[in-house]
Amino acid sequence: MKILRVIESMDPSYGGPCQGIRNSIPEMQNLNTDNTVVCIDGESTTWDYQDGFTIFKLGPGKGPWGYAPNLIDWLKSNLSSYDVVIVHGLWQYYGYAVRKAVNWLKATNKKSPKFFIMPHGMLDPYFQKAPERKLKALRNQLFWNLVEKKTINQADGILFTCQEELLLARQTFKGYQPKKEINVGYGILPPPQIEPTDIDAFKKGCGLNTGEPYILFLSRIHQKKGLSNLLKAYAAFGETNGTLPKLVIAGPGITSEFGKTIDQLVKSNRFLEENVIFAGMVTGKAKWAAFSGAKAFILPSHQENFGIAVAEALACHCPVLISDKVNIWREIAEDHAGLVNEDTYKGTYILLEQASKLKEEEFEQMRKNAFAVYQKHFTVAQAAKNLTQTLKEQSI
Repeated sequence: MKILRVIESMDPSYGGPCQGIRNSIPEMQNLNTDNTVVCIDGESTTWDYQDGFTIFKLGPGKGPWGYAPNLIDWLKSNLSSYDVVIVHGLWQYYGYAVRKAVNWLKATNKKSPKFFIMPHGMLDPYFQKAPERKLKALRNQLFWNLVEKKTINQADGILFTCQEELLLARQTFKGYQPKKEINVGYGILPPPQIEPTDIDAFKKGCGLNTGEPYILFLSRIHQKKGLSNLLKAYAAFGETNGTLPKLVIAGPGITSEFGKTIDQLVKSNRFLEENVIFAGMVTGKAKWAAFSGAKAFILPSHQENFGIAVAEALACHCPVLISDKVNIWREIAEDHAGLVNEDTYKGTYILLEQASKLKEEEFEQMRKNAFAVYQKHFTVAQAAKNLTQTLKEQSI
């Protein structure tokens, strides 16, 4: 089976969907599939990464829609040689171009591939309701009415990373009537071997003692991540009870406008000043050591399509404390790999309160459960198997 992936960019700095493609293709190649990627990067674009599959760069895209004049002709000339085409993401010209090319092939009685879209959370109602996204929400509504509704409804199916994403997508736009909705799952690569010395080095870099426990927040410092609620709840609970481990905040964004607000919040509260540690951007082995050494990972996010950092924590045997807006919360709650509550101040406070009451043997069991949930749901191998099987079944 020949599969074509179409995406905005394969530059590794974009992370997310393009990294997911890089993770899954090697596994899918072992399952009798041949995978190729088309992106809207400029032909001369380079990155320090050697891919083991073909990438066609047909950009650069022009304007906010990413119009790429070479794309439609390439698709008309080449799509017939593929069995399946998957568009990764929405709101860009390349999805429209694939729909137009598929329709052209059908109209001219040429072989056309099965056409699927993987929205990667872009149909989540949060993006249309968040107060800070009013202008973008208006833009998306306009694009939906003019272009995207037809693209979604004419595709052979919409592929989702988890069941919660599938259910939420039904709530966002009027006229959403896809032919099929399919939960294919998503996966991450296993972490490298982490030694106790790696954990000790991370702790030392944070000013922690070797045996000192900590709760880890590892994500962008962004208002979507629920960090304001976390800090306020952490301060309120800690000032009253004094039983919480220190809170390590790792990730980029402290110099952003929201990051400055967070920094001021910490400096305005003595308990936060004494117990919150900003670790900055953490990558590579240090990131995996951060997960592996944490008492728990916390992410009370207001919206998280999949939550790669959550899956990474699970892979490191780290229990997770998350909001029910992290879309893989059902899998975690079902198998007791962590604690789940609302994405509010009260919900975050309850997460911390419940975690503080757990005995060490309960944490130990939760650590085992966390890794079991990763193996059951979130390995790249399992996700690749699910996607390959789905595409083969839908292409018959």
